[in-house]
Amino acid sequence: MARRFTNPFRYGDLALDEAFTDREAEIAELTSDIANGQNVVIFAPRRYGKSSLMWRVAQGLVARGDVLIAQVNLMKTPTKEQLAERLAASIYDDIATGLFRVRERLRIFRGLRITPTITIDPEDGSPTFGFDAGARKEDIDATLERLFELPAKLSADRDARAALVFDEFQQIVDIDPRLPDLMRSIFQEQPEVAHVYLGSKHSMMTRIFNDENEPFWRSAKQMELGVIPPELFGHFIRSRFEETGREIADDVTEQILGVTRGHPYGTQELCYAIWEVTDEGAVASDAELEAGLGRVLRGENAHFGRIWEKASRGQRTTLLALAREPLRPMDDTYRRRHKLPAPSTVQKALETLVDDELVLKERPGDYRIAEPFLKEWILRYEA
Repeated sequence: MARRFTNPFRYGDLALDEAFTDREAEIAELTSDIANGQNVVIFAPRRYGKSSLMWRVAQGLVARGDVLIAQVNLMKTPTKEQLAERLAASIYDDIATGLFRVRERLRIFRGLRITPTITIDPEDGSPTFGFDAGARKEDIDATLERLFELPAKLSADRDARAALVFDEFQQIVDIDPRLPDLMRSIFQEQPEVAHVYLGSKHSMMTRIFNDENEPFWRSAKQMELGVIPPELFGHFIRSRFEETGREIADDVTEQILGVTRGHPYGTQELCYAIWEVTDEGAVASDAELEAGLGRVLRGENAHFGRIWEKASRGQRTTLLALAREPLRPMDDTYRRRHKLPAPSTVQKALETLVDDELVLKERPGDYRIAEPFLKEWILRYEA
């Protein structure tokens, strides 16, 4: 017998449509900023939903015909040639397609220092762009410069607005440390184009945009995504259960948010597992919560096991202490209580764990485990 309902919770991929949770204030703010041509940098730890937020905003702007938006994920472009390929494809698909007839679209790439190899998909006619990895450095730099200029030129020629979005922008330095200087020199002359920079490495993004010695210093409005407020996430969870023939006890909803601390990805992941073990017409109770959490921890076991094996002894003891008691691991009484090593060892461990986004520094001296479910995994399997 076919299932009447499918699981309403989503994790792993972008959370779209009904699976997208709240962020109404952020959606309105970012939509207005991009429509106004305002540059924006969005800080958020991994899996906080910044890409889903951007996707949701882009959907709305494009549907209204307000802005043409090209997007590039720099995590997928480890070389300048691959960056050029992705950028060319996005400009073609997301900007040129909205402005030009089919025969005119490929003409926009005339004049590039390196002529791209264009492969046409016989099924749908979509092009794929390739740039010679053996090209001279100055030629690929000149080609990228021209591609960075194209959104502004194309939109101005057709009296349209455009935006250029870079996801995981902190990777730009790994692609080429000189790229930020090139990009900033071009973008500062494009006031009609909104440039949006998404990043998950907080320390690197902060340096890029807040260090007065960096080219992007004070070049963009800053937006930092936090966790979703418990009351909003609680309403979302309850409504998704009710809309799919199930209910969930209020105290279970509170416990879910206590475990995940409102982390968007983690909350969706745990709710997905709990929904799966809750029969249609039943109420998710403590038993379903425990079963769902067990499923999640088993699914994350390989990931957490690799983290634990990679961690140094000092990092492991620090993680174990934070799992048992978050907040102030540098205090003498805390270190004695949890048998932690010398302050210098703990400090070094914390710096590495924060840089790896496993631990979050909330205030000076206050730390907690950031990775969803790592705390529960440590307490069950390593304590």
